[in-house]
Amino acid sequence: MKSVARALRHVARLALWLAAAGLVLMTVFITGQVIARYIFNDSLVWSEPAAVILMGWFIFLGAAVGIREGYHLSFDVLLYFLPSGAKLWLYSISDLVVLGFAAGMVWFGSQLALSAWDVKLPSLGISGAFDFLPIVGGGVLIALFSLERLARRAAGLPTARFGETDLVDE
Repeated sequence: MKSVARALRHVARLALWLAAAGLVLMTVFITGQVIARYIFNDSLVWSEPAAVILMGWFIFLGAAVGIREGYHLSFDVLLYFLPSGAKLWLYSISDLVVLGFAAGMVWFGSQLALSAWDVKLPSLGISGAFDFLPIVGGGVLIALFSLERLARRAAGLPTARFGETDLVDE
């Protein structure tokens, strides 16, 4: 399990770096658009749709990493009053709900991408499916990281929770 956790740590790190690169690239595109429009009185027609696609990627990649590392806020007042065994069950139920949500992202995101496959984005010259691929990619990573959390808990390894512990992948 620990070797899988190490591999997934690298996947999460790569996803986080790609999300950061997407954020920087989106900022460059929008800055270029502002400069082109207000200084050169011309417009970069591709900048907005490209920035929106990048924004989808960095949001969903970052959300997936947040799932893995336990950075998402939760409403856990009840957990303060329960024994640790019950807490582990509730954590697992929570991860199962997130896994179900991720499966919905993959399924319905795929349906959206397939329905837009033949549509061409005129400003970018690519398929309209690219608008929905971040939903699918993020859903796959969220499902993968939720499964990892469940497997770690079943193996007796810690899982990160907001404000508590960091993952230890020795």
